Amino acid sequence: MNIVIIGTAYPYRGGLAAFNERLADQFQKEGHQVEMYTFTLQYPGFLFPGKTQFTNDPAPAGLTITRRINSCNPFNWLSVGKEIAKKSPDVVVFAYWMSFMAPCFGTIARQIRKNGKTRCIGLIHNMIPHEPNVLDKLFPGYFVKAMDGFTTLSEAVAKDIEKFDHQNKPKHWAPHPIYDHYGTRLDKTEARKELGIPADGRYVLFFGFIRDYKGLDLLIDAFGDLRLQDMGVKLLVAGEFYGDPKPYTDRIHSLDISDIVLLHNDYIPDNKVNLYFSACDIVAQPYKTATQSGVTQVAFHFEKPMLVTNVGGLPEIVPDGKIGYVVEPNAQSIADALVKFYKEAKEEAFVEGVREEKKKYGWDRMTKAVTESAR
Repeated sequence: MNIVIIGTAYPYRGGLAAFNERLADQFQKEGHQVEMYTFTLQYPGFLFPGKTQFTNDPAPAGLTITRRINSCNPFNWLSVGKEIAKKSPDVVVFAYWMSFMAPCFGTIARQIRKNGKTRCIGLIHNMIPHEPNVLDKLFPGYFVKAMDGFTTLSEAVAKDIEKFDHQNKPKHWAPHPIYDHYGTRLDKTEARKELGIPADGRYVLFFGFIRDYKGLDLLIDAFGDLRLQDMGVKLLVAGEFYGDPKPYTDRIHSLDISDIVLLHNDYIPDNKVNLYFSACDIVAQPYKTATQSGVTQVAFHFEKPMLVTNVGGLPEIVPDGKIGYVVEPNAQSIADALVKFYKEAKEEAFVEGVREEKKKYGWDRMTKAVTESAR
């Protein structure tokens, strides 16, 4: 097939760009022609909570990425839609993650569908965001009506679409595939040396952009537990603050745990990701709300045990007691699980479980779900 993917891609950074690029690569491996359309303006700077929207990494090899979309200019949406419609692709995949994009994507799709050939598929990461606002009631319906079908990364998101889809359009889901493009796992000692942290410690990793819903505050409170301190366990936080860091740093100081919480609070480039995952014993995702998470799929790639909270689609991905722990989203439950992990020396057994479980998460399952949605 001739496929167009619309969404975040190089030179933009982050998990969504990585997902779209890896999806395009998989489609090409399966023999399809793929072109990606991304933004000249993704969203205005004042709406972006981080330091920069752009990556310093090199462009992904072997992909055709066209920068054409201005998310704030309706005239641009019309022209982009007409441009793609003329190319008559078989399928256009809209990688949707927030309501702000609904008018832009919905208008482009309406222009494309005028050619009478192309199927427009919504690849939905989040239908209802973790931090909702008034736009989430006004905009999603406009986007949903312009799609011919949907693919999601969890059953929970598929159900969210039904709140806006009154035509019972095709919906298929496949679990978030493994992010397997971050290099190989390193020896713990080597990785810790590269990061400049003591080689003989015990480390729990929190990885990714820091937003309120991700529950870093719960994890920090868990490290106030004297049992973890007595075991010599440290918390390694790797990721950029998308908000005010003061509540987190104040809590660290009030608990007097500055010596066991290591804050590496910059955006982690692709070529450094393997250092952080290789250096840790277990990856913690203490989310307060969730649909699914790309961090779990990076952990699968590096064969790391995981601690996740019992929210959204996370328990579907992390079988409790096999590859890690599923706990309630509170500091006590998190601390109890981490104490159990180290006290019972569960790392080796969980790593074996991860190696078996990761076989479920191939990218071919995601491409199959997309193509089934387009039928």
